[in-house]
Amino acid sequence: MTNNSPKTAGPVATGAATEILSGRTQRRGLRRLWPFLGPAFIASVAYLDPGNYATNLTAGAHFGYTLIWVVVASNLVAMLIQALSAKLGIATHHNLAELCRQHYPRWLVWTLWALMEIVAMATDLAEFLGAALGLYLLFGMPLWAAALVTGAATFGILVLERFGFRPLEAVITAMVGVIAFCYLIELGLAKPDWAQAAWCTVAPRFAGRDSVVLAAGILGATVMPHVIFLHSALMQGRIVAQDDKQARRLFRYEVLDVVLALGVAGAINVAMLIMAACTFHDRGLVNVDAIEKAYLTLQPLLGKAAGVLFALSLLAAGLSSSVVGTMSGQVVMQGFLRRRIPVWLRRLVTMAPALVCILAGLNATRTLVLSQVVLSFGLPMAVIPLILFTRRRDLMGSLANRRLTTAAAWAVAAMILALNVYLVYRLLAGG
Repeated sequence: MTNNSPKTAGPVATGAATEILSGRTQRRGLRRLWPFLGPAFIASVAYLDPGNYATNLTAGAHFGYTLIWVVVASNLVAMLIQALSAKLGIATHHNLAELCRQHYPRWLVWTLWALMEIVAMATDLAEFLGAALGLYLLFGMPLWAAALVTGAATFGILVLERFGFRPLEAVITAMVGVIAFCYLIELGLAKPDWAQAAWCTVAPRFAGRDSVVLAAGILGATVMPHVIFLHSALMQGRIVAQDDKQARRLFRYEVLDVVLALGVAGAINVAMLIMAACTFHDRGLVNVDAIEKAYLTLQPLLGKAAGVLFALSLLAAGLSSSVVGTMSGQVVMQGFLRRRIPVWLRRLVTMAPALVCILAGLNATRTLVLSQVVLSFGLPMAVIPLILFTRRRDLMGSLANRRLTTAAAWAVAAMILALNVYLVYRLLAGG
């Protein structure tokens, strides 16, 4: 967000959406849905960032198909949470951070803001490292220089927001398409064991402490705290419903947006893990635990094109998720504190951790996985306020959660907390 006023989808899309919500249109099928598509596709990029590459690659190489169920379950959780976030923006015309500031005591607001800034730093770390790795693998560019190029490219893409959300949504959606295309080709080259993959989708199990750590990382990489705040902001002024009937109708369209966007993101995440499982684990290459190793190993196994596609998809994921991360950071700061900083300054500040890791020579993939674990611990700080607000009829009106929806959301929050507590226990116990 580059100014204080909510963006719209653009005059053409907004006019079409208004006609559809009021029932004054003959549009059918995709033409009827089209004006409402976009926000969830921007949010879905956070589910395809380089942190996902790191967790899915490590999970597939080390444990084969075992943790596919974690990816699938995390994606279903993400659909529920993002639908609630979109509904919050539609019903209240405020984003989650603004509502926290309005309804919570000052000390809690500052605490939540500080925690979300830590989450934002972990997010930016993953995004910049991933995009830098993509440039390094494709062009041999030094990692520190690649990180600077990533920052400049991110800022350039964000300039599109001045023209409304539609141009930015188009660029982000195109990048998601690039990632999907790359992995479609990769799976065709890899020839996985589909029967085993299907079984592991519906058979939950772990394989030791390391797999639990990875499960927390996959959850953190898939259900991103910062994008929960962003999605509510994307909806608060994009298309405005005139009454409760229109609000309910708008929410139904946005649910379809969420299902389509996160369905694509979930399929890509599963494809990442399956590719790593069949290419590395099934060949006994369980030590392929770094993105650079994966790139180098893919070329002799599946051909040079496979390595190039892998690096290209990683670059697209890093650049697009950097844009979304910047937008989320602006929403969080403006919502909690009513303060804004220039986009270029925020980019410079949030690039610092990634540059430090690069200059220190840390293992990029291991750093990415740990950053996703940090995100997993930040999730309750976003999910719990979201549930508390969306169940309130005085705030949400006719869009207030039904009891079953609230129960499902609390079950999700409990699962996240339980996984994190178990993770801490196992790490402290050393077993």
